[in-house]
Amino acid sequence: MDITLTGGSPLGRVPEFVNATCPKCGGPARRETDTMDTFVDSSWYFYRYTDARNDRAPFDPTTVAYWFPIDQYIGGVEHAILHLIYSRFWTKFMRDMGLVQNDEPVQRLFTQGMIIKGGAKMSKSLGNVVSPDDMVARYGADSTRMYTLFATAPDRELEWQDEGVEGVRRFLARVWAFITQAPIIAGSYPLDYSAADLAPAARKVLRKLHQTIRRITEDFRGRWHFNTSVAGLMELLNECNSAQEIFAPNGGAAVPRAFLADVQRKLVLLLAPFAPHLAHELWEMLGEKGILLRTPWPKYDPELAKEEEVEIPVQINGKLRGLIVVPVDSSKGVIHERALSDEKIKSAIAGKQVVKVIVVPGRLANIVVR
Repeated sequence: MDITLTGGSPLGRVPEFVNATCPKCGGPARRETDTMDTFVDSSWYFYRYTDARNDRAPFDPTTVAYWFPIDQYIGGVEHAILHLIYSRFWTKFMRDMGLVQNDEPVQRLFTQGMIIKGGAKMSKSLGNVVSPDDMVARYGADSTRMYTLFATAPDRELEWQDEGVEGVRRFLARVWAFITQAPIIAGSYPLDYSAADLAPAARKVLRKLHQTIRRITEDFRGRWHFNTSVAGLMELLNECNSAQEIFAPNGGAAVPRAFLADVQRKLVLLLAPFAPHLAHELWEMLGEKGILLRTPWPKYDPELAKEEEVEIPVQINGKLRGLIVVPVDSSKGVIHERALSDEKIKSAIAGKQVVKVIVVPGRLANIVVR
């Protein structure tokens, strides 16, 4: 039988189905053939995709078992009460028939937020759609792509702003300037060096690099808050630019070339999921021979990602009066001494009696006076 949209439902051309006897009067009757809407099709056709050429059955259960359940479903909230519920029902129905083995069609659901333009959901019917082609022509594909990732968390609404794309384009221009103005050395050096031998400015860059790798890696593992990933890249670039002297062609003599190469290389690798076109171009400029997308993701060292110093708030009778900076593993005694010797704190407690000092290592110091 030809299954087309011509002439209504295919069931209408099956006499033994259409022609029936009325259960009330016993006379001739015609069965209804148009009983299922499009949600019925969208509830199961993704199973058919796994075995689309099967002319004997909807699909082969063994073939379906390889693909299902789906690892991750991403969809808008408008699908939650129709398509998703129906697909779960059909899955359980087909399971009971022995067609599939899985109980659920997908293992995890992620519902993305809506894009808002001019206070309303972006929609063709409202005429408030922003053309991706226009944005790409004005700012580039990478800038447009990265803005949609950076502007907000993926499960929240996004109020579209063209100037936001321009801001991301400026950031990518800064990445380009940083890589191209520094020595292009990454592909020429083995990436082996000792972190202990680095100057303080270089150690700060290395720490921020490993913190950024950790941050983006954790975002990829399930949070999917790529806006914080992009923010981390921006912070890393700021740290690199604040230590620009170590990346200058003749200004980093005391810094191992391998360290500079490592920073360049990993910055481009971290950028690749968000701005793939620019990252590929920079990858080649760095002299790397392998294909960027096939290069293993960088790993972070928890020790290198640790902060060396931490800011401790100092309170006087429970009110914040200042901040002190101490080594991250400082004892109570060190924090106690540093708090009382801080010039701002000394001024605030001058002429008063210190009753006691309460110290929570790594958290706070509270000076009780009267």
